[in-house]
Amino acid sequence: MDRAERALRKKQKKEERARRRAARQPSVLVQEFWNLPNILTLGRIFLIPVFVWLTYDADPLSSLLAAAVFAVASITDVVDGYLARRWNLITVVGKFMDPLADKLIAMAALVMMVRLGRISAWVVIVLLAREFIVSGLRTIAASEGMVIAAGQEGKWKTSLQLVGIISLCVHYEHIIDVGFYAAPVDFNKVGQLLVYLSGAFSVWSAVVYFRAFLSMLARRGSGADAQKA
Repeated sequence: MDRAERALRKKQKKEERARRRAARQPSVLVQEFWNLPNILTLGRIFLIPVFVWLTYDADPLSSLLAAAVFAVASITDVVDGYLARRWNLITVVGKFMDPLADKLIAMAALVMMVRLGRISAWVVIVLLAREFIVSGLRTIAASEGMVIAAGQEGKWKTSLQLVGIISLCVHYEHIIDVGFYAAPVDFNKVGQLLVYLSGAFSVWSAVVYFRAFLSMLARRGSGADAQKA
């Protein structure tokens, strides 16, 4: 076989591989990933290093920018969930990434606030422990075919925590002018109050989740006993 024939065969094999790649369908995960809600969720994860970098300086400007970044991340959380439901784009990838992104950026923010001395470590431990406990209960319940619906107290916890973290990020005292009244506001104190309240709602919601889980197990056990009888 001379050099020309080898070059021709090599070219034919290359073209055949190119045709196979073009005909190959993308995987299900790739198809599910590339939609706007999931891209917004991924963008929220990419904002975490930016947020952490801004909180390192802790000067007034960097603190305001960090608060703005966290606020944008919180808004995208609402937007991607709304779009996923509105456009029927709820996917397995989205179900995994959305709560993961929420927990990652909230955890990063709380840890940085402890590092800066803007919030006590014990309340952050309570908040993170609650997330691990509830996530564990949900995982066990899902493996047993049970669904624990989120209660109103959990939604209050999330709202208070997000606004509290934004206030802690701002941290410094600023003049708030609403037109007819202007006064200095200590954002650190406001943020601490809101985060402490979210800690109380966290404990409450964890108790509610645990009681709901035990109730489901009890009903399931009584149903199995009835079938045996």
